[in-house]
Amino acid sequence: QVQLVQSGTGLVQAGGSLRLSCDASGPPFFTHTVAWFRQAPGKEREFVSAIRWNGARPNYAESVKGRFTISRDNAKNTVYLQMNSMQPEDTAIYYCAAAPMSNSGTSSEYDYNYWGQGTQVTVSS
Repeated sequence: QVQLVQSGTGLVQAGGSLRLSCDASGPPFFTHTVAWFRQAPGKEREFVSAIRWNGARPNYAESVKGRFTISRDNAKNTVYLQMNSMQPEDTAIYYCAAAPMSNSGTSSEYDYNYWGQGTQVTVSS
């Protein structure tokens, strides 16, 4: 099964940037859609972004569109989330997840079988 290990936790000021990484091991990485979700204190987990196996047509939540960029390097089995112009409302635990569907880009957490350990991101005002 796919194992996901996240890195890139941090504290950033409003307007700043941060990049999260998600390293995968296990079955061929390129056969999976990979996504980022986040969960803020007292709120349900929400979709942030997803990327298909070939990086085409990434999917973004409206709240992050234009500020966050998802990308992947299949040779390194790694997916990245570049977060720019960050705001306090971006504060959350961020999770990467993998779904055994190469060309989906799905935003439903129920489609994702494998999850990373979570990364705390805090944006100060």
